Amino acid sequence: MAEKGKKFLHLPYTVKGMDVSFSGILSNIEKQAPHLISSKQYAPEDLCYSLQETIFAMLVEIKKRAMSHCGSQEVLIVGGVGCNLRLQEMMNIMCEERGAKLYATDERFCIDNGAMIAQAGIEMFQSGTTTPWDLVTCTQRYRTDEVEVTWRS
Repeated sequence: MAEKGKKFLHLPYTVKGMDVSFSGILSNIEKQAPHLISSKQYAPEDLCYSLQETIFAMLVEIKKRAMSHCGSQEVLIVGGVGCNLRLQEMMNIMCEERGAKLYATDERFCIDNGAMIAQAGIEMFQSGTTTPWDLVTCTQRYRTDEVEVTWRS
């Protein structure tokens, strides 16, 4: 639907350092959508377009900041959202402006992060990091930057 949108609605844009917050943007659009659509001010496609453009701009901004911080000249897009050609396009524009290289894989490798999670588990196990079964938990909002990397020196 976003591909068919033409009219942009300004939405909350929350970037702090390399952190983003999507909660405000989703609440905002959920609150406004019924009126905006019923009044014909915006089509559903326009709202999808606005949501996509805003969120992807936030992702590109934090990636650009991370590249500067780390001195990186490469970007690899993975995960389910990595299939989105608009994200790939926006990220590629940023990379071209910086003289960097974008690597975007096709759908076969972008559907799920399960393989990446499994690889991290293998690396942790092989380095001696284990968790007793009775202490295992699932944390939906687990931050990857809080993982202690024990398999590299």
